[in-house]
Amino acid sequence: MIVDQYKLDNPAWNSLNETHKLFSKAFAGIKFYDPEYCAFGGAMDTELAVKGMNDYSKLITCFYVIGEKPVLTDSMQLKNNLVCHQMVLESPFDMAFNEAVVPLKTKKELQDVHNLVNLVQPGYFKNKTVALGDYFGIYKENNLVAVCGERMKMNAFTEISGIVTHPNHTRKGYARQLIKRTTDKVFLENKTPYLHVVESNTHAISLYEKLGFNTRRKISFWDIEMSH
Repeated sequence: MIVDQYKLDNPAWNSLNETHKLFSKAFAGIKFYDPEYCAFGGAMDTELAVKGMNDYSKLITCFYVIGEKPVLTDSMQLKNNLVCHQMVLESPFDMAFNEAVVPLKTKKELQDVHNLVNLVQPGYFKNKTVALGDYFGIYKENNLVAVCGERMKMNAFTEISGIVTHPNHTRKGYARQLIKRTTDKVFLENKTPYLHVVESNTHAISLYEKLGFNTRRKISFWDIEMSH
């Protein structure tokens, strides 16, 4: 039984209250990541949070509130409700490595991460997202072709994120090996790995289930844009 699982119902708020508090922009009823790192927030009180969302929008006009549906004003447009499976891995899985999985540390390597993720999933990766956790990758002919890393972090949980493979290198088992390396690191820290995947991405959900992830719940990422 995983302790404190209820904290996963509000992952951004609890991450910004715990391990990631240095990245927090705190407002009444809501906390957001500094937008240079990640445009995610979580509310404890949706009524109180309205002013905080307005204040945060002076720093970045498009952002996500994770969890309960936020209260919106006339100047806020709900662009999308991204419904995700929140999946949890309760114990490490066995897998042999047949690729060189490397920790990505240097300035060039982290720029490679930024470029690859934005190529495959444009819009989510900000300038400093790589600073939120550790990233691992696979290189072929000096090009980063697959990556996996960490995003939201709490005392007991770490979100696995940025699971991306270059379109020319898919279906070679790279993602599995990178998830193995990243989740093993999380377990060594006595934390539980979890991830979010859009419910329409059935291929990814099927892969994660094969590796042992279970869907804990569905959770909404409310995509909001301000029209100042």
